[in-house]
Amino acid sequence: MNHDVDAEEAADATMLLRTAHPALRRRPGSDGEHEVQRRLGTTARADRFYEDQMLDHLNERMREFVGQQEMFFLATADRHGECDNSFRAGPPGFLHVVDERTLVYPEYRGNGVHASLGNIEENPHVGLLLVDFFRSRVGLHVNGRAEVVEDAEMRRSVPGLPVDPVPGRRALVWVRVTVEEAYIHCAKHIPHLQKAPRGTPRDWGTDDQRRKGGDFFGVTQGARGRTVPAPAAEPAPASPAPEAEAEPDTGPAAAPAEPVPAGAGLPDTDDPAAWQALAERILARALNRGGESEQERYTGWFG
Repeated sequence: MNHDVDAEEAADATMLLRTAHPALRRRPGSDGEHEVQRRLGTTARADRFYEDQMLDHLNERMREFVGQQEMFFLATADRHGECDNSFRAGPPGFLHVVDERTLVYPEYRGNGVHASLGNIEENPHVGLLLVDFFRSRVGLHVNGRAEVVEDAEMRRSVPGLPVDPVPGRRALVWVRVTVEEAYIHCAKHIPHLQKAPRGTPRDWGTDDQRRKGGDFFGVTQGARGRTVPAPAAEPAPASPAPEAEAEPDTGPAAAPAEPVPAGAGLPDTDDPAAWQALAERILARALNRGGESEQERYTGWFG
């Protein structure tokens, strides 16, 4: 008897029953979280959240929210369960909503490691966290399955897919995410941030290590004793425009400070006391907001 086939057929039959009869549908979440809920006595509260806040697709408000975001955090794991968390950013809409169950986003050349793409090749499960730090202070979790798609193939399957307007940013491949869970991240502890004044454009696509942040964490010195295989030869890049002679590397390089224009509302000094006073004023203003309860402010975002 082929027990594997029998098990697969039983699983398929169970799924069909749960689809046909809502009362038989499996509770959202993992067995582990269900066990912790039981142990901590939060099962009823979790069920209310599953019922009231969790969807298996993106509703209209969620799709609108995704289209406004300029960044998200990406969680992946390889086939052994070893995890990686990364950050993605771009113009609003770079995380593109295809339909209520499909998102796509571009992957760029980066540092050449491609840890997230490698994990997706081994294990398609992904978790996306989008947080609006600047307006609503609400987050959106999107969990699902991902696949890597070539740029030409993606553009054939998604007509009108935008081309990134930022010089130096061109997609190598795309990631297509099929949505399985979508739910709110409470605004209660999300800080309210303010965008910095627009400064010098970022050097997208640069290979200049100083412009990319240099050895900010001082890793190079500690890594010199390790034996690292020589990388395969890559085609020589096009000659860059002439630049001033680089300064000697004297340690971790901090990003250059951007000038603060007059009237920006920020201190024009490096005095820590001035910045602390500004932070205290902002905090006091946030704490003194009134007119609506915490429950009214933090619920009903996604219908």
